[in-house]
Amino acid sequence: MCRLNKSEPALQTLLSSLQALKPGEPGMSLLLATLLLLSTHSALALRICSFNVRSFGKSKKENCNAMDVIVKVIKRCDIILLMEIKDSNNIICPTLLERLNGNSRRGKTYNYVISSRLGRNTYKEQYAFLYKEKLVSVKASYLYHDYQAGDADVFSREPFVVWFQSPHTAVKDFVIVPLHTTPETSVKEIDELADVYIDVKRRWKAENFIFMGDFNAGCSYVPKKAWKNIRLRTDPKFIWLIRDQEDTTIKKSTNCAYDRIVLRGQEIVTSVVPQSNSIFDFQKAYGLTEEKALDVSDHFPVEFKLQSSRAFINSKESVSPKKKKKTSRA
Repeated sequence: MCRLNKSEPALQTLLSSLQALKPGEPGMSLLLATLLLLSTHSALALRICSFNVRSFGKSKKENCNAMDVIVKVIKRCDIILLMEIKDSNNIICPTLLERLNGNSRRGKTYNYVISSRLGRNTYKEQYAFLYKEKLVSVKASYLYHDYQAGDADVFSREPFVVWFQSPHTAVKDFVIVPLHTTPETSVKEIDELADVYIDVKRRWKAENFIFMGDFNAGCSYVPKKAWKNIRLRTDPKFIWLIRDQEDTTIKKSTNCAYDRIVLRGQEIVTSVVPQSNSIFDFQKAYGLTEEKALDVSDHFPVEFKLQSSRAFINSKESVSPKKKKKTSRA
């Protein structure tokens, strides 16, 4: 039987009911069949993640412990956005694929799509999406052209927009728009994502959108009074899955919701697995000290799941933020 995710209450309720029944008792067969169906849907749910792997270049590639953690984090996800890739020799993603796919006789499990090197002056980064080929495929991609008249070059690193499709999820295709802002201009850059949305709609006529990444959307970079100037927040059709009160940082000395996930489109919003929008504390999960965790990144990944079927979706539950306590770390 599939391992159950404790964040999915329907499965837990059924499991409790099943355990309360005696063998041969009426209702046992029906409960077993329903539990199997729900477990299958849960197993097929698509986990989508976003992770700023701070300064991901040659030195981190050669840090075996850090790479082990990064690979573990990626393996949890069906699609993962990696940011802050600093790789002028195109070695990071091929190295990750070698670790992820190994010598599998079944062929490749993961593939990737990566942007060009982005940034002003000599400082450059790349966005990369690693994804499981059996679950999703890339329909199209393009680099957003940040050349609006009177409002050019807002983005420090223009979004590398990717259109994914999947036959296994309730929503069959969706666009992911990544963003890693410069902290000092994060308010303007986050606001500008509304223009990216309009541009993608005009280009592709897509309906389902995911905006995610390290928005630096917290603490002093986006003070409370600045939210009224961000169209991605003031327009209620954009649904924010990571709350302002969350902490996506590793250091105990910080408590900031820098990393975000924002949805647009009724179909994708109602396809979110209830309570799956969360922060993955890999430090706690893998028993790392703060020092060892910071060797990996100064950010935690953020994530959510898309349901494999619409059968058990409740649109209000789907977007309810998951509470997270700030825990003391080793």
